[in-house]
Amino acid sequence: MKVFVTGASGYVGTAVVKKLLERGHEVIVLQRSRKTGINHPQLSLIAGDITDRASLPGGMAGCEAVIHLVGIIREIPGRNITMQRIHVEGTRNVVAEAREAGVKRFLHMSALGSRPGAVSSYHQSKWAAEEIVRQSGLAYTIFRPSVIFGQGGPGPNFVAQLADLVRKAPLVPVIGDGSFQLQPVSIASVAEGFARGLETTHTLNKVYEVGGPERLSYLKILEMVAEALGKKLHKIHLPVGLMKFLVPLLQNVPGFPLTQDQLLMLLEGNVCEDWQTYYRDFGIEPERFQVIL
Repeated sequence: MKVFVTGASGYVGTAVVKKLLERGHEVIVLQRSRKTGINHPQLSLIAGDITDRASLPGGMAGCEAVIHLVGIIREIPGRNITMQRIHVEGTRNVVAEAREAGVKRFLHMSALGSRPGAVSSYHQSKWAAEEIVRQSGLAYTIFRPSVIFGQGGPGPNFVAQLADLVRKAPLVPVIGDGSFQLQPVSIASVAEGFARGLETTHTLNKVYEVGGPERLSYLKILEMVAEALGKKLHKIHLPVGLMKFLVPLLQNVPGFPLTQDQLLMLLEGNVCEDWQTYYRDFGIEPERFQVIL
């Protein structure tokens, strides 16, 4: 199958592209600036930007499916990198081009927690993007992963960021008691789902929550990361109220690791109501969380 992929050079995208090539698909990658780092006779690169509709025509010609993976977790308003522009307007452009090109399948990566009335701008924008996909008339499958672990490509990596914090910080900050729950899913499970999603019909026009088989507290994950590094975890608990006051003031300071939006998402946790359906429908074996550095 000829497949058009956005976000192919990122953490998840690199793993998805590798999996598609392993399964014999022809992959067309939309490239804005960063290369995928993958050389393969079945892989082609084309120049374009999802936020610029004029750069997209022709790129999907002959493609049977689109896998849309582009996403950001932090805005840079000064460079016009915003949730609205990337997640919403970008998705609208990709969907419009897919319709025009006669694409048959549209696989879209959203995020666990996306819903109407979400507390964070990130989840609000992801929900708006989902709505564009649902209303497109295309045969779609939407994936909502929790935090992802494992070896992928460049870009934000939850475990790597925690490991960097544990390595460098004399005291690792923990917001509140660190009890908010996450449900880490392996990048292999996510990539496999996208690849198998091209080959199934019973997953059409469905939304899947994608998490691992375990719910772990943020503090537990930190402890596991420290253990894998062979380091003792020296932590300091920061009151939630203090962080809600400080983060909006400091989030635009270069190097400050947290935004108000990310704080809101951490505090509400990130777990699946139904994680088993994904593994059953796609025939994937769930993997327990492990620290892979």
